[in-house]
Amino acid sequence: MRKMIVVAVREYQAAVRTKAFIVSLVLMPVMMGGSVLVQDLMRDKVDTKDKRVAVVDQSGKLFDAIAEAAKARNETTIFAESDEAQKQIQPRYLFEKVESSTDDPSQTTLELSDRVRALDLFAFVTIGPDVVDPAAEPAHAAVQYFSNSPTYDDIEEWLRGPLNGHIQKLRLKAAKLDPRVVEEATRQVSIANLGLVTVDAAGKIASAEATNKVANFFVPMGLMMLMFMIIMIGASPLIQSVLEEKMQRIAEVLLGSIPPFQLMMGKLMGMVGVSLTIATVYMVGAYLALRQADYGRFFPAHVVWWFAVFLALAVLMYGALFIAVGAAVSDLKEAQSLTTPVMLLVVAPMFVWMNVVREPTSNFSLIVSLFPPATPMLMLIRQAVPPGIPTWQPALGILLVLLTTIACVFAAGRIFRVGILMQGKGAKVGEMMRWVFRG
Repeated sequence: MRKMIVVAVREYQAAVRTKAFIVSLVLMPVMMGGSVLVQDLMRDKVDTKDKRVAVVDQSGKLFDAIAEAAKARNETTIFAESDEAQKQIQPRYLFEKVESSTDDPSQTTLELSDRVRALDLFAFVTIGPDVVDPAAEPAHAAVQYFSNSPTYDDIEEWLRGPLNGHIQKLRLKAAKLDPRVVEEATRQVSIANLGLVTVDAAGKIASAEATNKVANFFVPMGLMMLMFMIIMIGASPLIQSVLEEKMQRIAEVLLGSIPPFQLMMGKLMGMVGVSLTIATVYMVGAYLALRQADYGRFFPAHVVWWFAVFLALAVLMYGALFIAVGAAVSDLKEAQSLTTPVMLLVVAPMFVWMNVVREPTSNFSLIVSLFPPATPMLMLIRQAVPPGIPTWQPALGILLVLLTTIACVFAAGRIFRVGILMQGKGAKVGEMMRWVFRG
C-alpha cells in the first residue's frame, strides 16, 4: 500500500509541476469558450460589397414593394452604432427590375444566369404572374431565387418578409378586408415560461419566477464538456506514459520493487488527483466569475459533490482501459488503433445528451444514464436540470459505475501484468481477453 501511494504521489507531482499542466489549465477554457467568442467577434466580419439582384416580376405588383423595403433596410439596419460614426456591417441589397425580352421564360433566366456568372449580378428572382391569387396553379404562382452561391441565403431569407407581407396586403384588399383589422385580430400572444409556485418559511405563497432557458441548457452542457475535457487530460495520457516506460525498459526496473497491480493503481490514483485538482480550479473559477457577473444563482452547487465522485470513478474506469492499451501494445501506431473503441465509449454520451437535457425524467434518459460508460456525464446532466431526479438514481449510477470500474481495473491489472514486459509485436484483442480470463 505504501509503495502504491508513493507511485501515486510521484505521478501527481510529475503532472502538476510541469509547464504543460499550466498551459492545459489555460487552454481548456479557451477551447471550450473560444469558438463562441470567435464567432461573436467575427459576426460582423462579412463582405459588405453591394449585392445586386435582378427581379423578373411577371405579376407587375411586387417589385415596388421589394425595392422600397430594400431602400429602408439599406438606410437603417445595415449599420452598427459606434462612438465615432455609423459602421456598415452588412451589404446593401440593390434590386433591379428586369422585363422579359422574349416570350420564352427559359431564355430570360439563361440571360440572367449569364449575368450572374459574369459577376454583373449576385442573384436574380422570378415571380409568377398569379402569385397574388391564392387559388392559382403552383406553376403560375411560383417565386424562384437563382444564385451561384448556394450557401449564402441571407437575401433569400430577407426577401420572404417584404414579399409575403405585400402579397398578404394585396390578398386582403382583394377580399375587401381591412389589413389593420386583420392584423389586430390575428396578433399572437406570448406565453411566459415560469417555474412552480412555492410557499416561503412564513407560509406566504411566493410568485413563480421566470425560467432561464439559456442557463438550464448551458449549465448541464458545461458540466458535461468539463468532465470530458478533464478525462482527456487526466486519463488519456496514461497510454503514452505506460508505453514510454515499457519501450525504455523503465517498467522492468519498477517491477523489481513493486507488484504490477500496485504500480498500475498508483498511476490511476495519481491521475485521479490530477483530475480533481483541475476540476477544483475550474469550479472555483466558474463560481467566482458567475458571482462577479451577478449570476451566482446559476452555479450548480447542488451537484458539485456528485461531479467529484462521478469524475473520480470515470477517470479510474477509463484510465484503467487506457493503461491496459498502453501495456498491451509496442508502439504508438498500435496504441492509436486500440484507443478508438475506448474513445467511442468516452464520446458516446454526446450522441444523446440533447434528448436527456430536454426530458431528464423520461424512461429513455433513465436507461441511458444507467449505462456505466455513459453514467458519469448523463447522470450529472439529469441532476443539473430542474427539478432534478430522485437520489436513488445517481446512487444506483455510482454503484454501477463502481462495479464497472472494479471490473475494468481487474481486467487492466491482468493485462498490465503480462503486457508490460512484452517486447516486439503487440498483443491482439483475443490475446488480451485470454489474459483477462486465464491470467
